Amino acid sequence: MNSFKELGVGEELVRAITELGFDTPTPIQEQAIPELLKPGSRDLIGLAQTGTGKTAAFGLPLLQALDFQKKKPQALILSPTRELCMQITGDLQSYSKYLPGVGIVAVYGGASIQTQIAQIKKGVQIVVATPGRLLDLIDRRAVDISQVEYLVLDEADEMLNMGFREDIDSILSNTPEEKKVWLFSATMPSEVRNISKNYMTDPFELTVGKKNTGAENIEHVYYVVHARDKYRALKRVVDFNPDIFGIVFCRTKLESQEVAENLIKDGYNADALHGDLSQQQRDKVMKRFRDKSLQLLIATDVAARGIDVDNVTHVINYDLPDELESYTHRSGRTARAGKSGVSIAIINMKETGKIRHIEKQINKKFTAGKIPDGVEVCEKQLFNLINKVHKVEVNEKEIEKYLPGIYEELQDLDREELIKRFASIEFNRFLEYYRNAPDINVDLDRRNTSSEESFRKGTTVFLNLGSMDGFDKGSMLKYFCSITDIKGDMVGRIEVKGVYSFIDVEPEVIDQAIEAFQGESYRGRSVRADKSGSQGGGGSRNRGGGGGRKDWGGGGNNSHSRGFHSKEKSGRSYSSDKPSYNKRDSGGSGYSKRDSGGGSSFTKKEYSKPSYAKPETSSTGKPKRKRKEW
Repeated sequence: MNSFKELGVGEELVRAITELGFDTPTPIQEQAIPELLKPGSRDLIGLAQTGTGKTAAFGLPLLQALDFQKKKPQALILSPTRELCMQITGDLQSYSKYLPGVGIVAVYGGASIQTQIAQIKKGVQIVVATPGRLLDLIDRRAVDISQVEYLVLDEADEMLNMGFREDIDSILSNTPEEKKVWLFSATMPSEVRNISKNYMTDPFELTVGKKNTGAENIEHVYYVVHARDKYRALKRVVDFNPDIFGIVFCRTKLESQEVAENLIKDGYNADALHGDLSQQQRDKVMKRFRDKSLQLLIATDVAARGIDVDNVTHVINYDLPDELESYTHRSGRTARAGKSGVSIAIINMKETGKIRHIEKQINKKFTAGKIPDGVEVCEKQLFNLINKVHKVEVNEKEIEKYLPGIYEELQDLDREELIKRFASIEFNRFLEYYRNAPDINVDLDRRNTSSEESFRKGTTVFLNLGSMDGFDKGSMLKYFCSITDIKGDMVGRIEVKGVYSFIDVEPEVIDQAIEAFQGESYRGRSVRADKSGSQGGGGSRNRGGGGGRKDWGGGGNNSHSRGFHSKEKSGRSYSSDKPSYNKRDSGGSGYSKRDSGGGSSFTKKEYSKPSYAKPETSSTGKPKRKRKEW
């Protein structure tokens, strides 16, 4: 493989990157750098996974091409998030260490715009920006990009996923016709292809690996658990991997904060990273994570975009992303720079189909894993402790003065007894915590029952409302969840017929659902809810024309170690034995009391609800149930 100097990189740049430890170009660098250094080079599309060295692939040729005697913007680099924006800026500053007169400014939201304007006025050649903040600066006429010679779109697919298409169009309208456009992306969806058609001229396209695929050295594993066991599964996986250094992805800001807070409460070394944090808070969390003083980072997709931290061992999908392409970006946080890593998905039974779709997307097979039981976790933790004892460095000078007292205290214990007692300190703690811990894995073969078996078990609700009442599956789910206070991740398949519907729910909430509809009215007529197949109810789906259902839902899992302040708790009830259903939608459409990071969701305030007339008393003579405010 060629060295950087043989690729054509200048002496000052080679000197700087050598000091950074870059000796051998990565595949994307080896292919892109010579092409971008050619006189009169073409536009370029570079497809490669995260962690493959794309910043140096465009950064080194860019630094070599610019005239640093001119104090005006000559290059514009767009990135989707402030974290990635700051990372690119830092990398370019490191590469240009021995180049005189280099001016690089990062502009992004969450920081003082006046400070950024002042930096631009000093004279810069490279502007690294997030689309939103750059448009603010353009509107204020604080930055002039009308003469930029190079435009770099980094993580183009992610910018489009985040809804920046109009911003990108607006920004590009302020740039000159004659410019070089370099587009780098991990995946190539149709939206990215459209950008290349609209704004690039005869681009040279290079691909490292297959398009839209995951890195070769990542192991992909999924665990299936019930939704209520998701948090418990997370903790077990982390406990089973004592040396884990990972990122846990959640769908929403609120959920990431909740998971982080509960992990901290349970003694784990974790913290949250999401958009509701101030820039100062985000920087503090990221510094701890980069310094490895933080073991688990609980993050949303947007907040984690651009995180480039070495030696991340695990990426854990506490929720699968709504956009399949996002899985590639998530998993790319591990196995960077040729290292290996593990990407774990904690799913429920409804999401097994998503795993199959992701497998096709990344051209990799997932391994179906089993959540370790308590004995396995205790064994793993015990031998991890023994290994640490064996490898620990003894500070002879500092501990010497304490040794006489230690020897005297332990003099009545022989070698075997001392080892047993020492090991039992940690072993007893985990043994007590995991004593009688249940198996939380879902047996998919056993759950793949027919609809006849399903309603006989009392897991299907018959409702005498259907499409004739104006319902489809989505609106039925919203209506059902709003009346019952059952969350969307407890609801399975929904079949809406002409004048009735079947709704699959988890067995533990079937009675709650039936009770909630007692005395309920819809547009002036009584609503009846029964267990499907029960006496006087809706009857069999097969006989009643409802059709059978083939699948349900599912869960996932993962966990971490260090200190347990209470017995093993489930994800639904972090602090008590009584289930308290998660206020989130774990996938697809559903009712949610919080902001949703994706999928169809609604809040009571947003839902345009028809007028449901409610009698003063129910049909059973019960007092009128007070309806919650919408």
